[in-house]
Amino acid sequence: MATMNVSLTPEMLSFVNELTRSGGYASASEVVRDGLRLLEQEKAAEAEKLAVLRQEVGAGLADLRTGQFGDRTAVEIAQDIARKTGRAP
Repeated sequence: MATMNVSLTPEMLSFVNELTRSGGYASASEVVRDGLRLLEQEKAAEAEKLAVLRQEVGAGLADLRTGQFGDRTAVEIAQDIARKTGRAP
């Protein structure tokens, strides 16, 4: 496995140390890897939301060009996107 040096704030270092001391993680590397996995999932969720939003905007623009107008509010559209992605708006 590759090695990388990182700089942490004192608060982050304390947090990592507490997680390993409490037995939740065997090493600081495990803590960092788990944090990176969570960040990766978050970024993937953001990309999915953006893709759905782009699709909805495209559909809306297509409807506008053909004279079809909807009566949904921006809040309703955001809620629909949240339902489609399974995440909160």
